Amino acid sequence: MNQKTGQGKGLLLIHPPAAKICEAPGGPARLAGALRRRGILCRLWDANLEGQLALLDAEARIVNGGFAGAGRAEGPPASGAHFAEGEAERMALPGTATGTWTRGAARRLAGHLAALRSWGLYGAPDRYRRAVTDVNRLLMTAAKPYGVRLSLADYEDRRLSPVKSADLLSAAAAPEANPFHAWFAVRLPELLAEGPFSHVGFSLNYLSQALTSFAMIGFLKRKHPRLRIVLGGGLVTSWMRGLGRRNLFPELADDMIAGPGEIPLSALLGTPHDGGDDRPDLDGFPPDDYLAPGMILPYSASGGCWWRRCSFCPEQAEGNPYRPLPPDRVTADLRDLVRRWQPALIHLLDNALSPALLKALTLSPPGAPWYGFARITAELADREFCRRLRAAGCVMLKLGLESGDQGVLDALGKGFPLALAAAALENLREAGIATYVYLLFGTPAETPAAARRTLNFTVAHGEAIGFLNLAIFNLPACGSEAAQLTTGEFYPGDLSLYRSFTHPRGWQRGAVRRFLETEFKKDPTVAAILRRDPPFFTSNHAPLLALAGRGRAFL
Repeated sequence: MNQKTGQGKGLLLIHPPAAKICEAPGGPARLAGALRRRGILCRLWDANLEGQLALLDAEARIVNGGFAGAGRAEGPPASGAHFAEGEAERMALPGTATGTWTRGAARRLAGHLAALRSWGLYGAPDRYRRAVTDVNRLLMTAAKPYGVRLSLADYEDRRLSPVKSADLLSAAAAPEANPFHAWFAVRLPELLAEGPFSHVGFSLNYLSQALTSFAMIGFLKRKHPRLRIVLGGGLVTSWMRGLGRRNLFPELADDMIAGPGEIPLSALLGTPHDGGDDRPDLDGFPPDDYLAPGMILPYSASGGCWWRRCSFCPEQAEGNPYRPLPPDRVTADLRDLVRRWQPALIHLLDNALSPALLKALTLSPPGAPWYGFARITAELADREFCRRLRAAGCVMLKLGLESGDQGVLDALGKGFPLALAAAALENLREAGIATYVYLLFGTPAETPAAARRTLNFTVAHGEAIGFLNLAIFNLPACGSEAAQLTTGEFYPGDLSLYRSFTHPRGWQRGAVRRFLETEFKKDPTVAAILRRDPPFFTSNHAPLLALAGRGRAFL
């Protein structure tokens, strides 16, 4: 890639551990497209993918007595060779489980990773579940000596909390206490040697990424103090807009960016943004290394949400405007990106795909299977429209049903009657489009009787529901609705985005949880749906299972 730098400046843009490692992150790819189009040096690094593969490989070597497990046959492995001298052996300290399951998982690691990168596994649910749980076992084993519960979907430190600023500063002060330190202590200097980088950016979207991000920042501040550190991403946006527009960590971050980063990053790097639209650029991400049977192409057609009327909506609470790209621009982008990358699947990252965009996709299909989040609207009650979606490559839609009680839906501002939801589910089933349905329990308007009506609705339409996500309501701390309830501390921490609350109808969190465990999940129809959910990867792998179940005969 031929790039010049704005005034000698360049950016190493990092997607940090830990998050799911099945696809490239969309936000950094979009930022890279914006910066590179303006001639700014931008090196993308999926540290999340590389770090987890390195951890797996090192653990497999230890358990197997030196045999490498996680590297790809056709390229250099992300292996113990990328660990600081002597530190890979720390994984063998007391507390690391080396029982029969762990030893078997280590022996099978290379085969499992190869299978997760090929289509055959996704048509065999039992083999898929075994592969994923074995890989997850090794991650947990590798991180256990550090007091960290690491999985393919989460990161939890028993000593430090990502919602306490003091704990994040502690993670930065002692980076060697992080399970990824032995690896990034080697890799960060190698990457910084590739180019004249003046800035290092961290795209921080999930709480599971926070502690490792700060450990990496602490390492950089210690070893490369002249580099400017920039923090951005969804979690940083929520912190800044929920807690005040300011730099929350002036000791560590030179700049923090709330919201879209194209304009402020361009300015920081010495080249003003010209206002033009930018296409995501994934050069620098290793498309063959993700745990998916081909590349999953991330694409955002909008920022914010086109509906913006749901109560407790974080987009409203944080003041995030709706910023859509023109539908014809989106379809043209997708066709070009499909020709360039030949993806196995497109992941449309929007909070909700607008009806206008869905219509545009039926008229100009991207040329690869795709899925994303959609609201339940009148378009989905049109059987022929759903068939056109299917013909255009739609493999799955994620639907925020939330409740099977009309009173609860109205109180939440969802904007659709249950009859419309029932018709949409049936039409999508008939068209051959899988559904991943999200239900939310314990909202202020819900009662036990309303929750049972949700159970009845779910059972009645079970044949049309492919997958289920069951969640217990969290009250956003910065929303206006919080002022109407008696609230308390949800997580002990100054960066918590949620508040506990006294339920106005007495439907407290513990009772909601008991209902889900002892009644909702015990229903045979619900239990059968829940058994289909991919462990750890959930909605990210669900469309792959749906495709494999149809023999991938989609387009």
